[in-house]
Amino acid sequence: MNQQNNQYDKNNQNSSTEGAVHKRRVRYKGTHPRAFHEKYKEANPEKYADTIEKVIRKGSTPAGMHISIMVEEILEVLKIQPGEQGLDATLGYGGHTQAMLQCLNGQGHIYALDVDPIESVKTEKRLADKGFGTEILTIRRTNFANIDEVAKEAGKFDFVLADLGVSSMQIDNPERGFSYKVDGPLDLRLNPEQGESAAQRLRSLSQEEFVYMMQENSDEPYAKEIARTVFGQMRKGQYIETTTDLKNAIEKALESVPAKERAEAVKKSCARVFQALRIDVNSEFEVLYDFLEKLPDVLSPGARVAILTFHSGEDRLVKKSFKQLAKAGVYSEVSEDVIRPSAAECNRNPRAKSTKLRWAIKA
Repeated sequence: MNQQNNQYDKNNQNSSTEGAVHKRRVRYKGTHPRAFHEKYKEANPEKYADTIEKVIRKGSTPAGMHISIMVEEILEVLKIQPGEQGLDATLGYGGHTQAMLQCLNGQGHIYALDVDPIESVKTEKRLADKGFGTEILTIRRTNFANIDEVAKEAGKFDFVLADLGVSSMQIDNPERGFSYKVDGPLDLRLNPEQGESAAQRLRSLSQEEFVYMMQENSDEPYAKEIARTVFGQMRKGQYIETTTDLKNAIEKALESVPAKERAEAVKKSCARVFQALRIDVNSEFEVLYDFLEKLPDVLSPGARVAILTFHSGEDRLVKKSFKQLAKAGVYSEVSEDVIRPSAAECNRNPRAKSTKLRWAIKA
């Protein structure tokens, strides 16, 4: 009788487990999922490798994933040797980190930093499942401006990578509010547990400050028109709460643009305005300035540094810092020109197109 009961319990458990799996499977209209939360296969790359490969071959990034940019070029610059200690200042999805860990061949250590409390947990598990545990990898949930604090614990580094781009899994998730292409809360915070969202930030700005932000952070040519429309709406109590609210306001602001040019102008202005707000909300320029200022003090003699930038403001800061410190003798060598991703990589991953790589070597 006990055996029968045990078998019944076992069958019942299996049945309930199967039911739970069935309930979790997302239902969607049509033959292919369209919304981010419907793409359950893309969100499970280990289980659905064929689906992932098909999506990448089409030049798209699978939902919940990030395709690391310029991996070969970065490894060529960093020249990682087994036994060295390195820092990935921006962990993200962990693709660059994994490639650098493989270069260590089980000898040495990498510290990796990320402020995102949502994605960093997923990445830590993903890397641990691939065999990169705490004996070779230490992850700290902190801003990369705090590299001096990390170095107090870790000691100096033989190589450092900073990828300043926003990860695809952040951009594509509507709940994070990074993209004008999907509706969601206008958030834009890399760490949604701290600070003001972009929607809150807009309420605290003056119209003139918003104009300055767009011009300074993204060279937006229609900054005055967009600010006039956004603040005109807010004065009437029509607050900008979602990504679609902001996109619609930009479309309205650009109604005077000739019809043939309007769609492209709106698309480009949306990208620039969202970029400007994201930079402001996350204090990205201030953080980068602090990082570049502290960087030499955490490097061992001969250490190599690689930095990926994605817009002109970032690149100017990196270029200026490297050149000034090379002139002062802090760096023995810096890149004279930027390194760009290959045409083949840009075709495979269109998000790589704006990338610039600069490097430096500590004297």
